[in-house]
Amino acid sequence: MKGTVTDGKLPVEFVDVILKNANDSTKTANYTVTDASGNFSLENIAEGQYKLYFKLIGFKTIIKKIQFTGSPVSAGTIVLQNDTNLLNTVVVNSQKKQIQKTDEGFIFNAASSISQSGGTATDMLKNIPTVAVDAEGSITLRGKSPLILINGKNSAITNMDQIAASSIESIEIISSPTAKYDANAESGIINIKLKKNNQSGMNGAMALGSGFGAKERINSSVLLNHKTEKWNFGLGYDNRFAGRTKKIKADRTNYFIDDEHLIQQNRSDQRTEGLQNLKLNIDFSPNERNSFSFEALGNTESQDNDETLFTQVNTSTNSFFSNTRRHSLELERSKAGELAFNYDRKFSDDRKNLNASLTSSFNKHKENTNIDTYNYDEYQQQINDASLQRTHNYEHENISNAILNYTFPAAEKSIVETGYKGTFRFFNSDFESSDKVNGEYVINPLSSNSFDFNEQINAVYGLLNSFIGEKENPKWKYNLGLRAENVSNTGATKNNRDRFNNDYLKLFPSASLQWNLASNEFVKIGYSKRINRPDLDDLNPFIDITDALNPHGGNPYLKPEIIHIAEISYLKNWSAYSFSANAFYRNAADAIRQYAELYDNGVILLQPRNIGTTVTYGLETIFSLKPISFYDANISLTAFQQNINASNLAQDVVSSAFSLYGKIINNFVPWKGGKLQLIGNYNSALATPQGKRIPIYNIDMGFQQKLGKGNARLGLVVTDVFNTLKSGYKNNTLLFSSNRTNKSDTRALMVTFAYTFKSDFKEKMLENQFSTE
Repeated sequence: MKGTVTDGKLPVEFVDVILKNANDSTKTANYTVTDASGNFSLENIAEGQYKLYFKLIGFKTIIKKIQFTGSPVSAGTIVLQNDTNLLNTVVVNSQKKQIQKTDEGFIFNAASSISQSGGTATDMLKNIPTVAVDAEGSITLRGKSPLILINGKNSAITNMDQIAASSIESIEIISSPTAKYDANAESGIINIKLKKNNQSGMNGAMALGSGFGAKERINSSVLLNHKTEKWNFGLGYDNRFAGRTKKIKADRTNYFIDDEHLIQQNRSDQRTEGLQNLKLNIDFSPNERNSFSFEALGNTESQDNDETLFTQVNTSTNSFFSNTRRHSLELERSKAGELAFNYDRKFSDDRKNLNASLTSSFNKHKENTNIDTYNYDEYQQQINDASLQRTHNYEHENISNAILNYTFPAAEKSIVETGYKGTFRFFNSDFESSDKVNGEYVINPLSSNSFDFNEQINAVYGLLNSFIGEKENPKWKYNLGLRAENVSNTGATKNNRDRFNNDYLKLFPSASLQWNLASNEFVKIGYSKRINRPDLDDLNPFIDITDALNPHGGNPYLKPEIIHIAEISYLKNWSAYSFSANAFYRNAADAIRQYAELYDNGVILLQPRNIGTTVTYGLETIFSLKPISFYDANISLTAFQQNINASNLAQDVVSSAFSLYGKIINNFVPWKGGKLQLIGNYNSALATPQGKRIPIYNIDMGFQQKLGKGNARLGLVVTDVFNTLKSGYKNNTLLFSSNRTNKSDTRALMVTFAYTFKSDFKEKMLENQFSTE
């Protein structure tokens, strides 16, 4: 059953569409909410007589009688009328549904997150159910790094701090990807969809925010859009400038080394960062069946980091061994861009569709650092002159995608999806280190290197979707898929000192079976095979010796992880509540983890290694509730057990660990036009091969108030209200123990003002600061 809801002029979204049995209006047979185009769709309906209710505060409720015989039914266009009496007294405003469940996971609407105004994609991901983000910005799902896509495609924009939160439309979490998706997604996929307005006429908006943490912060956004019958033009710009501080404390004990026995380090960072984004989109639809689109993204990022590191080393008898102060001024500049062409073809049979796209993105990164190191004796007197060093690291990455997808009916109850995806990546890194000798900087060949990497991934897939039972109310749904990926890559350092080649073809099957217990309840089981290919940082063999006692680098001899995953899911919806649970089992061979190796001189080298096998099993739950009209909440909890067999490395590697993380998102409407949001986040200690990451917990708060007729909004955000967010780890092995904590100025206050140029603009620009009402 399908239809459209308007107010007589424009489509109306967020309308509650409720289907009830005509003979028993106390029972809800089905439920949905209209989308941004006013459209709605109800599935899995048994034959019978019904009443269809259309409800939205500020409008009169409309009731329509429906006779359903099993054939597709169109409710046509429903026109809502304003309820004048209600508008004079209403306090609660309708808002976009925060979580929208899908067959493969869920979609988190950015409009519902008002607690990250002026932040980045990293900040927004911190407040999304089932996603864990530590204070260093590391993103994980179910304990592992996910595959992150931008608008459904691989991108050279891999740093989530390069994407402003104000430019995000929604974030899709695909925890159970089928063969249609890249196999390189062990823990799942995060797809970040950027905003794109398509409202008729000329529209526009602007927003300006300012605040402070330890230092000042400012951000602004502007969006213009013009749409005609066949054309749509959009232009958007946003920026973010902030100052930040960070303090790091670390200590390490090397048990069997007498001289470099006890190491204590304290580091202080002063950072200034800037971010600017420019987006252009052009869409052309010559008719109802064909549409073309072009998108261009531009991004510049700057970061200046003034860092001071103090290192004290004592012997096993606690006598003085060495004392150094290292000061560095690091200047980073990045430029990123992306071009995308898309073509969509629709057919008279809506089960048939053709889509093709070409994208290409690049990222150029420059980092220049001046370093001075001072040595002191046990009486804090300087020894000799300071050693001066200068480094640069220039990186260039390009990623292109060619995608073709075709969907067609294979039978009355079956649809086949098939397609091709080609991913082509080029990466070059040039690192140079120079020491000042006799007044001149001389290149140090031992600490300078370059790295070239080329990769091609050609993939084809086929996916069969089918059902058993009535078309509009299937009892069973299932899919069977197979994906083939051929990977060919080469990497080499300067003069081919380190060189590797990989060329392999692997098959990745997937399958799922869903049992519909009722129109609002189902159980689903699934299986998939996936891969975790080492990324560029993992493969780059260059050793960074910036911190001489704790160097780190990549490992060109890494093998990809092969993972087998089994899942069982359950979903139940009520009128004011919903609950979903996902139990998962993951078995990974040649698991890739960071591993620290201690040398006789007290230096620890951190490199990724294939540590053996890892078995992970756990439960992921999401519970949404709206018990009263002015309050709703979302509660999520993920708990999992990890069993690690790393006998190929050392006997003291952690063998098992239990972890959990959870979030609670509370939304209040205290009065007309106002909204308050409180988000609590907790991540327990997470196992590492040689220890554990420390727990993480914080609370964020956001408030918004509509001004005047609603064209203007005022927002207030306080992140990490109690200043508790920090990260770190504790390692305990037979050879050494170490502790490290990292504390940034995560507590910050931001005030944002936003204004729409035109009252019928749907406020796409404001959706991260201000929820659409």
